[in-house]
Amino acid sequence: MKLLLAEDDAALAAELLRALRAEHFAVDHAVNGEDARHLGETEHYDAVILDLGLPVVDGVTVLRDWRTAGLTLPVLILTARDGWSDKVAGFKAGADDYLVKPFRVEELVIRLRALVRRASANGATRITCGPLVYDSGLGSFERDGLPLRLTGLEWRVLSCLILRKDVVVPRDQLIERVYDGDAEVDSNSVEVIITRLRRKIAPARIESVRGHGWRLHAEPDA
Repeated sequence: MKLLLAEDDAALAAELLRALRAEHFAVDHAVNGEDARHLGETEHYDAVILDLGLPVVDGVTVLRDWRTAGLTLPVLILTARDGWSDKVAGFKAGADDYLVKPFRVEELVIRLRALVRRASANGATRITCGPLVYDSGLGSFERDGLPLRLTGLEWRVLSCLILRKDVVVPRDQLIERVYDGDAEVDSNSVEVIITRLRRKIAPARIESVRGHGWRLHAEPDA
C-alpha cells in the first residue's frame, strides 16, 4: 500500500514514517502544500495523510484542488485544529476522514486501512506484473495465484518496484524507502535483497540499469 504523508512537523513526520513503514506501508513525504499537490497529481497513492496547516499552500486548498481535478484518492486529514468549523471545511473540501492531534498511531493505521478498503470497493487495487499480483489494499503479493512469502525488507523493495513497474527506480530512492533514509546503509545490502527476490518472482524480472537503479519487468527481454 502506497501512502503520501503531507506533514511539515519534522519530529512528527519522522515518527509517522517509521511507524507506517513498520506496518509495511510505502510512504512518500511532502513538507509543504505545493509539493503535496504535485505528488498527488503525478503519483499513484492508495491514501493520503494531509495536514491542514501546511506551509506555502494550506491543506484545504490542496485537497480542494485535487477534487476539482477529479482525483478520488482517499484523504485523511491530520491536524491540531479541533474546531467544528475546521472539520466542516475539511469535509467540504473532500476529506474522507479526520484525526485530531495528539493521536495514537494505531488508530491512524486502522483508519487508513478502512479508507483503502472502502475505496477498493469502487476501483481495482490489484497490480499485475507477469506472474506477480500485488494487492495494494491488503499489502499482499501472489505469484501464480499463490501467496508469496517475503521478509519485511523484500516486501519493501518489491512493493516499490511494482508500483513503478517498467520504470527505473533510482538506487538512492530505493535505499531511502527501504531503510527509512538511513545514510549508513551499505548499498550492497539492497543487491542481496534483489538477488533473493529474483529467485522468488521468476519469470518476472528485476533488471539492473547500470549507474541508475532497477526496473521490474513482466518478462525477460527477448
